[in-house]
Amino acid sequence: MLDKLQAIYKRYLDIEKQMNEPAVMADMKAYIKLSKDYKELQPIIVAYKEYETVLANIESAKEILYNEKDEEFRAMAKEELNTLTETRDTMEEDIRLMLIPSDPQDGKNAVVEIRAGTGGDEASIFAGDLYRMYTKYCETKGWKIELVDFTDGTAGGYKEIIVNISGENVYGQMKYESGVHRVQRVPQTETQGRVHTSAASVVVLPEADEFDIDLKPSDIRKDLYCSSGPGGQSVNTTYSAVRLTHIPTGITVAIQDQKSQLKNYDKALTILRTRLFELEYQKYLDEISKKRKTMVSTGDRSAKIRTYNYPQSRITDHRINLTVYNLPTFMDGDIQDMIDALQLAENAERLKEAVG
Repeated sequence: MLDKLQAIYKRYLDIEKQMNEPAVMADMKAYIKLSKDYKELQPIIVAYKEYETVLANIESAKEILYNEKDEEFRAMAKEELNTLTETRDTMEEDIRLMLIPSDPQDGKNAVVEIRAGTGGDEASIFAGDLYRMYTKYCETKGWKIELVDFTDGTAGGYKEIIVNISGENVYGQMKYESGVHRVQRVPQTETQGRVHTSAASVVVLPEADEFDIDLKPSDIRKDLYCSSGPGGQSVNTTYSAVRLTHIPTGITVAIQDQKSQLKNYDKALTILRTRLFELEYQKYLDEISKKRKTMVSTGDRSAKIRTYNYPQSRITDHRINLTVYNLPTFMDGDIQDMIDALQLAENAERLKEAVG
């Protein structure tokens, strides 16, 4: 493992050197790629230096035990050696996990789509509950959540809602939410007091940046039309809503955000880029979802990942068979423990892959 760490450190120093070269600094695409690689390697380099220090201290303690005649000094050295050996073993386990290639998309922002599934009005209400849950969670993380598009449910909630979430390592945390969420409760619309089962699907995609997709302007058709809904006097009088069509694939994105055509265009372009990126990313997700139960392919819209049982205040994640009984606080955004458990399970799966 030490050889591998030394090779990574050499790579780290090479990147540092390249980033200071005028030719690289002039090439924005190359510079951003190197900056990203450099930042990703930093935690490993910090761990490597600490690990090296522990190894050096172990050697010093061994040397004292070998050469020292004073029993008090030998006892102190032996105690220190035991502590250092435990520290080394723990560090090796942590570093082994760090050395497993992470999902290169983990550090990205995310596009989250929530759609009402089976259950009629109650499914729309539940989709709204999930949106509120994620909004509250984002607040605790200091992430920015931006509404992209939505369709209201007839009795509350949303038939569909799409948001952009930006911040640090958003996709790496939110990706575990992809799949079908099932709710068991007495619907607000039910007069008989019977428990119904409804569902909403969540799709989480890494937000594609301009360097991920080569999007040619000639491949995009731009249509402008009047906004509808709230927005003041400009609604239905100003051509501010934007529809972008990617001609080679036929993918269409339509955005209306009050009266700013430029803002609508930027949002639409971001979503279009992400949709195109999804086509490529889908192949990767299909592959890893076969190996890892924590991950659901975006193409598998029927994969039930979690059940929210209101009568028993119970949430069960079916991928890792984890059940907790804190539904009110969970729905109020307290979902980090569940995400941590899923992350731990995925790390174990990735470690198994690497060893296997």
